[in-house]
Amino acid sequence: MTHDAHHDHGENHHDHDHDHDHGGPDHHHHDHGHHGHSHAPKDFGLSFAVGVGLNTGFVLIEVLVGLSSHSLALLADAGHNFSDVMALLMAWGASIMARRAPSARRTYGLRKGTILASLGNAVLLLIAVGIIASESARRLMEPTAIATLPVMITAAIGVLINTATALMFLRGQEDLNIRGAFLHMATDAAVSLAVVVGAGVMMVSGGFVWLDPALSLIIAGVIVIGTWGLLRDSVDLAMDAAPRNVDVAAVRTWLAHRPGVTDVHDLHIWAMSTTETALTVHLTRPENSDPDGFLHGTCEGLADRFHIGHCTLQIETGDAALCRLSPAETV
Repeated sequence: MTHDAHHDHGENHHDHDHDHDHGGPDHHHHDHGHHGHSHAPKDFGLSFAVGVGLNTGFVLIEVLVGLSSHSLALLADAGHNFSDVMALLMAWGASIMARRAPSARRTYGLRKGTILASLGNAVLLLIAVGIIASESARRLMEPTAIATLPVMITAAIGVLINTATALMFLRGQEDLNIRGAFLHMATDAAVSLAVVVGAGVMMVSGGFVWLDPALSLIIAGVIVIGTWGLLRDSVDLAMDAAPRNVDVAAVRTWLAHRPGVTDVHDLHIWAMSTTETALTVHLTRPENSDPDGFLHGTCEGLADRFHIGHCTLQIETGDAALCRLSPAETV
């Protein structure tokens, strides 16, 4: 039985191609992507800095105006914006961690930090929702008049700031970390717009003081709906599930139809980070006369077809049943 391992350190969108052949067919074959790794978060440093700066200033303004005008909707939006500032900081930090080189102990580097950050962002949003909903329910029982004009002006500024920040994260949606940042900002823009509309209705009508806490509850519902997908995907990746954009059955079928392959077993696909996917698999290939070419072609195919950039393949030329990891229930 011979074993040929192939390690491809690339990105989800790969430019491979520094090849290093070490000896003959019984040696390892390594195919490294370009050394200047281009993790998606790498290009968003300025976006994170601008987003954090703008939103921190806006939170302070919202708190001051909300307290002076007695607007719970504005204070709720301020609380949501503060959670966004924390979320942006976490996502920013995670994107920096992802670029740290692997060490002797952390052989994957700190890439997983991007997944933990997206999970933390989702949890932070849900905590903010609980606080907003609790206070809104209390205020519905005891409505309080608000100063509508300052609330409208402040919320309108929020629409502009959050829309501008969201647009900076519009590209890179394939990265769960960046998607989380975009989701925070886009939700905030919608929430601020709702506050503007609510304050306008109260100004024109001269009443409807219950509308302010009611809007806060609607805001909470919007946040929950927008956050659920982020939370679900983050938990999946933290538990080493295959990313949602990878069809595991299709990957298995494609590998089974590679030239000379008679069996596919011990297939594992998981996320190394919010932008990088890894795969390990055992392939039975009795006639393995072109090991390096087969490995290179297979890993290139996995990258091009399925955006799986870090592949490790074990080739077995004997009976698949001899491999202790061949049973489907074995991990």
